[in-house]
Amino acid sequence: MRLSSGVILEILNGANPDKPVFQVINAKKIESANSVDRYRLLLSDGEYVYSHVMLAAQLNKVMENNTVPNLSVIEATRYLCNKLQGDKRVIILLDLKVLAPGPEVGERLGNPTQLNPNSIPASTTKPAEESGTNGQNATVFKPQNNNNTAISTGNTKAQPVIPPVKKPLTPGTPNSRVHSIASLTPYQNRWRIRARVTMKSNIRTWSNSKGEGKLFNCNLLDDSGEIRMTGFKEQVDKFYDMLELNKVYYISRCTLKTANKQYSNLNNDYEMTMNSETLIEPCNDDSDMPVMSFDFVKLSELEQCKPPTSVDVIGVVKVCNDVNTVVGRQSQKEIMKRDLQIVDQSGLAVALTLWGEEANKFDGMGFPIVAVKGARLSDFNGRSLSVSGSSQLIVNPDTKEAHVLRGWFESGGRDQSFSTYQSEGGSGGGQSSNWKTFLQVKSENLGQGEKADYYTAKGTVVFVKKDNCMYQACPLPDCNKKVIDQGNGQYRCEKCNREFPNHKWRMILSCNVADHTDNQWITCFQDSAECVLGLKADELGQLREKDEMQFDQVLQEALFKSYIFRMRAKVETYNDESRLKTVCVAANTVDWNEYGNQLLSQISQLGI
Repeated sequence: MRLSSGVILEILNGANPDKPVFQVINAKKIESANSVDRYRLLLSDGEYVYSHVMLAAQLNKVMENNTVPNLSVIEATRYLCNKLQGDKRVIILLDLKVLAPGPEVGERLGNPTQLNPNSIPASTTKPAEESGTNGQNATVFKPQNNNNTAISTGNTKAQPVIPPVKKPLTPGTPNSRVHSIASLTPYQNRWRIRARVTMKSNIRTWSNSKGEGKLFNCNLLDDSGEIRMTGFKEQVDKFYDMLELNKVYYISRCTLKTANKQYSNLNNDYEMTMNSETLIEPCNDDSDMPVMSFDFVKLSELEQCKPPTSVDVIGVVKVCNDVNTVVGRQSQKEIMKRDLQIVDQSGLAVALTLWGEEANKFDGMGFPIVAVKGARLSDFNGRSLSVSGSSQLIVNPDTKEAHVLRGWFESGGRDQSFSTYQSEGGSGGGQSSNWKTFLQVKSENLGQGEKADYYTAKGTVVFVKKDNCMYQACPLPDCNKKVIDQGNGQYRCEKCNREFPNHKWRMILSCNVADHTDNQWITCFQDSAECVLGLKADELGQLREKDEMQFDQVLQEALFKSYIFRMRAKVETYNDESRLKTVCVAANTVDWNEYGNQLLSQISQLGI
């Protein structure tokens, strides 16, 4: 088995050799606050080593699962090379095959030379009949077995210098003239725009009867207006990392079509779709280009806006709940979400929901200020907001409105009592609204409709079921499936179709909670269960295995403590028997100042 000697230089100079073989010297995780994390590789072909190599987002799992440890030899079955700002070039691996894992190889093969990304020399090639390897020169390795060491050889024959091939411009490509966004129509064939990226979504995936894939979209702005641009599949790998928020680019050769207003809130009749011929080039001179602007609506004025619509809002995050998961109606897959409560000087608090990776990575410590362009407004619980795929969330923006808001909050705003919008039907799911006693829940028959009902209640834990309150789950971060103990130190996950030497603990806690009117059985999942028991699931699992008495003590100490519970109520039918199932969406310790203000608000509504 051989490394494809010299192939990195060929790829950087525009060649496209079939299934080259590399060695992964090192890998580094590049974390991103606004998008999917990526992995950067140090790649060697035995003759050259190159550091500007990225792994496509869909291959993150091979690094997270340690399928490709350092020193592994891989075959790149699909890849591409992008040219970035200046003359820098990045190789993106789209698909790969592991030929030999790092522990078998054991050492760096050959004596490769480091390539400078800022100065790529012309490629050198060798005829196929001379190399004997179908045009791929050889650095030979043998896997280490029985203490054998890896062997490497190099070909030192002189190679002719072949100048890089310059690809001609595709006919119809404009060279200088720049069109305005407002002037674009589907009937134009030759156009080029210069625009600023004002919104960039996360990468999303889909799966339906026609197949599966991924996409992302961004909003582009120039002096004449805005337009939405979407990239699918290969274009995601090619352009997602290249496009940066607030940067300016020259863009041409996209497909123009009538805008789908279901997914876009921009004032433009058309939208753009990337294709295989799309060209995007960075623009270094952006001083005359407009920047992202906001038309903020006060939280107290949301009542005057008719849902569903999109609005620009800014507020201080007063409450930040833990991440939980919901099951998508169409995809039937778990989706991460996080519920926030934002406030402003108008004295109103409104629920704001984050989804996906944005929800997972959001840090609510220190009461951050969030500005959202194009937040989705709904009448759920009177008025509530969510950050959709076409929205742009900015944390602690450097704007006049944000500085004024911070000054107000720090000078006494945080101690103010805030009111909330109330839903007409009384079944909304706002963070601190639709308060109910457990007697009201039963008398009003919550959960009997087609949709689940949400309410907030203060309750005291009076009983915790010990049986089946925990289970051993798959250790992968994106899988919570119960594993099967194989009895040999291995745990099998049927969903992932893999065996692991370890597992993680997950909780499904059944509790009886009560207030002064009645009691209710509820189910608490991981985050809310950890709050109720005051201990992380892994720590509690260790107690269950090693110290049964201490485990029982933890459950006992959880009794007769009060929390503010956010509940989801829905009648479910099983074996022709209908029962009210109440799930705890969030559990928080009681803030007695806020709860006292809530009681005063309820008393004032009685007209006493």
